[in-house]
Amino acid sequence: MALQCEGALEVPEFVVTTPENAVYAAWGLWLVSWLVAAAWANSTVKRAGIGRETLYRVVQLAGFVGLFAFRRGPGETDGALVSFLYRPLWTLPDGAGWLMVGLAVAGFAFCWWARLHLGRLWSGTITRKEGHHVVDSGPYGLVRHPIYTGIFVAAIATAAIKATPLAVVGAALIILALWMKARVEEQFLAEELGREAYDSYRRRVPMLVPFVPAG
Repeated sequence: MALQCEGALEVPEFVVTTPENAVYAAWGLWLVSWLVAAAWANSTVKRAGIGRETLYRVVQLAGFVGLFAFRRGPGETDGALVSFLYRPLWTLPDGAGWLMVGLAVAGFAFCWWARLHLGRLWSGTITRKEGHHVVDSGPYGLVRHPIYTGIFVAAIATAAIKATPLAVVGAALIILALWMKARVEEQFLAEELGREAYDSYRRRVPMLVPFVPAG
């Protein structure tokens, strides 16, 4: 289906500007830029290992599947459960929807601030990089895992726009997975960088939510 204007080219329906399409575009741009920047990192000295990462990866994958699952329209053979999972729980006014898009973009900007501040110590998995040390300035002075914070802010904003039970559960699973990953990462870094140094940082700075008691 496309929109038609007399004397104008047809415009594909997907590019019609809506908060849902805009937030999908924001996720896509962030993901592509993130993958391109992945090569900008020091060499890995040690990895946490797949055994310590498997559980949070499975939860995270399930979360993203739930958050981004969509269908074009109800099918005649849909059961009650499928209909419930895709039925919106609320409808946001356009203004609120665009506010959520802005929130998602702010989350991605926070991710990039942290990524640039961390520099070549960044890794997509739990590793110790060459020259690794505790970074406690910039966004890392607000939360210990600002990249995860930015992602779960974007996930919450996306779930608010989509408003389906499946998207809400997906966002919750993403947040759970990032919390699980943060716990594993902190244990690993304390072992590798020195428990006293990392525990001192952990006592001063919150894990994922700024301005709450650290722990």
